Amino acid sequence: MAEKYPKDRFDTAPENLQRVGAHRSPRRGRGWVGLLWALLAVIVLVGLGVLGLFLINGNVNFSSVHSGSGTPPATAGVPASSAPASHTPTPTPTPTPTPTPTVDPSLSVTVLNGTKARGLAASVSRTLTSDGWTVGKVGNASRGDFTRTVVYYSDAANRQAALALVQSLTGAKATAQLSQAYATTTADLTVVIGSDYSTAAG
Repeated sequence: MAEKYPKDRFDTAPENLQRVGAHRSPRRGRGWVGLLWALLAVIVLVGLGVLGLFLINGNVNFSSVHSGSGTPPATAGVPASSAPASHTPTPTPTPTPTPTPTVDPSLSVTVLNGTKARGLAASVSRTLTSDGWTVGKVGNASRGDFTRTVVYYSDAANRQAALALVQSLTGAKATAQLSQAYATTTADLTVVIGSDYSTAAG
């Protein structure tokens, strides 16, 4: 025997309802799908805009944006302490050329005896002449107590000749000296013979 249920509103449904079967309620969540699509479209448009700026400007430089600490960003890959320090090169001193002793027969030579030995100036002049020098005046110095033999030259251009004349005076350890002391003799080179000159060498 069939069980009977109490009468409810479904037993009195209108005949003209024209609805057959069960009906589902509308789906929820369609609004979220639309919002996600809109967000994706915004991201794509922003990306295209940045790409367009990159292509127009040729580059995008973000290095100028840094923290407010006042310290600029370090160069990528290069530590700040490894930057090359400014270096001023030390100039290389120019070496002074050593003068070469040169016998110059065109220069006139005066020979003065600064000792009390007789005929010493004439003996020295013969030695110098045999070495190729042009000896002009031969005489005695203003005094006879010179102890060192010196070759005087008043023109710096004659330094090489004065050194060569020193080498010709083998009887003494003569020296060359730039001086105007004997410029009045009108000779280019003046030899003052001192007591250090060996008469045996002459």
